[in-house]
Amino acid sequence: MNVPQHIAIILDGNGRWAKAKGMPRNYGHAQGSKNVERICEEAWRMGIKYLTVYAFSTENWNRPQSEVDALMKLLRNYMKTCLKTAAKNDMKVRVIGDKSALDDDIRNRIEELEEASRNNNGLNFTIALNYGSRDEIVRAARALAKDCADGKVAPDEIDEKRYESYLDTAEIPDPDLLIRTSGEQRLSNYLLWQLAYSEFYFTDIPWPDFTKEELARAIEYYNSRDRRFGGIKEEQDV
Repeated sequence: MNVPQHIAIILDGNGRWAKAKGMPRNYGHAQGSKNVERICEEAWRMGIKYLTVYAFSTENWNRPQSEVDALMKLLRNYMKTCLKTAAKNDMKVRVIGDKSALDDDIRNRIEELEEASRNNNGLNFTIALNYGSRDEIVRAARALAKDCADGKVAPDEIDEKRYESYLDTAEIPDPDLLIRTSGEQRLSNYLLWQLAYSEFYFTDIPWPDFTKEELARAIEYYNSRDRRFGGIKEEQDV
């Protein structure tokens, strides 16, 4: 079976999963974070080299303050756990998104995690945190415009490759497969540039219940797709 090099996941359904069990939404988020660890290990065992997860979007700040506070507390705890997991599993961790809006202690923990795992050779694990693709594209455009104004880049030198070097994902190959859990079928401002030629797999299973078997089904679906000609599906005759 052809295993995709890079899988991106929208971790959806934590709150609804908890509500269905009569538990608070924060319980769902906590269980969802534990499942991230499990799926990271299973993905590496399956031969996946890159895994990128949508943990907190730029729009998530609009949730009730109590839920945002709980998510930030969970994030602080997860950074500690992830530091241990990265060391244990030789995992390289990156965080993408606008980190300037995060509290100082969270930014410090992110820096510590990235630095500690920089030379690891296992799974390349990327966490999209305070991330929105439109925001990423705008930030990249501003940085490129500044370099043009400073004479570092000539306008006629700008092409897709040059622009991509300004994106948060500059060192990461584009995803081969996007998975979204819990039944929604939209991108929700996630990796809009990078998903241009990715396959999409949607499942009704909420993220806390997403297992290695479901991951295998997503990969089987990926294998059923025709990805000739450099990842672009051959046009069918009408």
